[in-house]
Amino acid sequence: MEKKRIVSVSFQYAGKLFDFDATNLELSDREQVVVETERGKSLGTIIGLVREVDPANCQAKLKTILRKADQHDIEMADKNAGREEEALKFCKKRVRERKMEMKLVRAEYLFDGSKIVFYFTADGRIDFRELVRDLAQHFRTRIEMRQIGVRDEAKMVGGLGCCGRELCCSSYLRNFAPVSVKMAKAQGLALNPSKISGQCGRLLCCLGYEYDTYNELRKNLPKCGKKLNLPDGPADVIALNVLAQKITVADKDGRREIHIDDIHKSQKDVAAIVQQRPSRPAAKTGEREKTANEETKTPRRPRRRGGRGNQPRNPNQQAQQEKRQTGGNKKPVVAKGEERPVEPKSEDQKTARPRRRNRRRPRRRPEQGSPQDQN
Repeated sequence: MEKKRIVSVSFQYAGKLFDFDATNLELSDREQVVVETERGKSLGTIIGLVREVDPANCQAKLKTILRKADQHDIEMADKNAGREEEALKFCKKRVRERKMEMKLVRAEYLFDGSKIVFYFTADGRIDFRELVRDLAQHFRTRIEMRQIGVRDEAKMVGGLGCCGRELCCSSYLRNFAPVSVKMAKAQGLALNPSKISGQCGRLLCCLGYEYDTYNELRKNLPKCGKKLNLPDGPADVIALNVLAQKITVADKDGRREIHIDDIHKSQKDVAAIVQQRPSRPAAKTGEREKTANEETKTPRRPRRRGGRGNQPRNPNQQAQQEKRQTGGNKKPVVAKGEERPVEPKSEDQKTARPRRRNRRRPRRRPEQGSPQDQN
């Protein structure tokens, strides 16, 4: 199966890359070409070299490159760029007259001049139908209003960053990567919005450039607040210098900065000194078990019976316990016709309160209804 010749094309400086079918054209890097897009014909710049890709690994429908750009195409593009400034000024004038809460960023003419695209930013949704009518009547062409974010605005406008260089998004950064405050914390930066925010008002894109490096170097360093055993004595870690691989410790002598290699070396020396110390003579097995049992052994509390010590709840229980001990609970055998001997009651049994039996309540019979209810 024949491989497809694919090349990447960009339509803006540091813009996104789109793949196109190069067909049989001989193309080189940074060469301008005319391509067919969904919006019509456009003038783009080739980024990189042509590469051959298996048809199964590429997109199903790829637009083709029509031709290489000639002098006439370049002059038409320059003419459209000059008309874009006039269109933007007129649109800003209409926005001020209608008092619309939107900020116009850029106007873009298509290559063939069949449409003008206006890019703007706004906090919410804007009803610009009347504005589009005014623009269409003035320019006699199709009008498109496209809302963009603050990062895209900074990319189109450009400028200088806090480092003094051109903005990354407008110079070489083609795609925006997610940035979080966690990256600023890992690098030890002050969490001041004015310090870590860019021209767009969002977090600086450069926070993510060294984030992986900081995480890799931090693995060799102890955390802040950890206690270390140094040859001079115990010390607490109070600050870290990740790039220099140094930590600041506080001990009895004050604060000082130590390299992490020196700490590892000192800890090895301390461990060697501990191993050289004579160990205590081990006790015999029997003595060691005996002392361990004596230390862990605790006096056992006597088990209670009846809920109140060992004393029976009433005198009858005491008499029953005495019978069980003496074997008096066995009933004497009595022949037929003879009377069972009656045992005399003790003084405790005479004075004991007789047990009260629970009397069962009679069932309530269902009340009979009136003759009218039965009928």
